[in-house]
Amino acid sequence: MSESIPAIPDKLYFKIGEVSQIARVEPYVLRYWESEFSMMRPTRSRARQRLYHRRDVELILEIKRLLYEEKFTISGAKKKLLESRRTQAEKGTGQPADSHQAILQHIRKELQEIRKILS
Repeated sequence: MSESIPAIPDKLYFKIGEVSQIARVEPYVLRYWESEFSMMRPTRSRARQRLYHRRDVELILEIKRLLYEEKFTISGAKKKLLESRRTQAEKGTGQPADSHQAILQHIRKELQEIRKILS
């Protein structure tokens, strides 16, 4: 059942319909995953439309892979993603992922992206 990984267009933001087509899941599935996976937080436009970044689309494709191909439960997929992110953060910063420094760096990056949207 292994599907090939779809190409993600080179864009800054994607609307929910575009992400739905890329991931080949219905928009309501994306909205449900958003409620279940705290790391999936698309920004909102002034018109309140969801705007997904490339990393959000990559996360969605990973969630889909874990759920549909690897047959993880929602809970199992959450744990797997958190473990993966913790490992990546430790490799990137040389510090535990739970450190204040890693958290602050993440917040700073998110705020910079929000600033770009608003300007």
